[in-house]
Amino acid sequence: MESLTDITRLVRDIAQDMAAAEDRGAVATYIPPLATIDPRRFGLCIVTADGAVHAAGDAEQAFSIQSVSKVFALTQALGKVGDTLWRRVGREPSGTPFNSIVQLEREQGIPRNPFINAGALVVADINLAGHEPRVAIGELLRFVRYLADDDTITIDEAVARAEQATGFRNVALANYMKAFGNIQHAPELTLGVYFHQCAIAMTCRQLAMAGRYLMHGGLYQPGGARVVSAQRARRINALMLTCGHYDASGDFAFRVGLPGKSGVGGGILAIAPGKASIAVWSPGLNANGNSKLGTQALERVAEATGWSVFSAMS
Repeated sequence: MESLTDITRLVRDIAQDMAAAEDRGAVATYIPPLATIDPRRFGLCIVTADGAVHAAGDAEQAFSIQSVSKVFALTQALGKVGDTLWRRVGREPSGTPFNSIVQLEREQGIPRNPFINAGALVVADINLAGHEPRVAIGELLRFVRYLADDDTITIDEAVARAEQATGFRNVALANYMKAFGNIQHAPELTLGVYFHQCAIAMTCRQLAMAGRYLMHGGLYQPGGARVVSAQRARRINALMLTCGHYDASGDFAFRVGLPGKSGVGGGILAIAPGKASIAVWSPGLNANGNSKLGTQALERVAEATGWSVFSAMS
């Protein structure tokens, strides 16, 4: 199934079915603005390799991308410091929740991977180097706008303020890593970059467009500018597959079989290399903090299209 008509129909059918679903999970409540989001929202957008955009449901409704931003921040940090980044952050699945602190002492302040919160804080610290926080935040926002080809993308300042007011565990993680020397700036500066990064607001359409470089082997579009090398795009995809859903990454690989990165705002960016960039949003979360209906929708997409990286049909 890869005709335009078939994918359009698939996206529409999934959106209709998910809109009618009764068990939608629970919205995140520890960030107050997220607690007010209507759990009945559902959006899906697939951008295929030929540039066609297939969107349905609430695909034009902006939402806080939260930890999906870690993909773009990591890409930016690798562009700044290259593989020296891996001296400060690991590349292994954590098997623990996104905000866990338990591994840091045993592993001397080196986070297990860049997609758990501790690892993302180190990445934010790298992106902060040589900048004031507002400049580092602006640089990342411009990068995301470039990837999505959309200058209307903004940061939700209310969400950023709420995260700064309630993010005590992230504050603890930053200070703990500072004690090991793995946060090099004042923790409050690094945290400010991180909180604003998570507060970037995007629609499913914008998010799927922003993920195209990971579909195209590092190219902005076929024949276009190179965002990252083909090797780096492949490795970012590998990290998304193995670490992008925290302690449910194995289950996501089992069910969906695509590189994916989730956020507690209910968004998921998934990549079918060479085939599609997919963004889904449903704010209700499962027990692991990943979008409940978003995961189900991506499972249906992978099953219908054969896009799983483990499928001979890919």
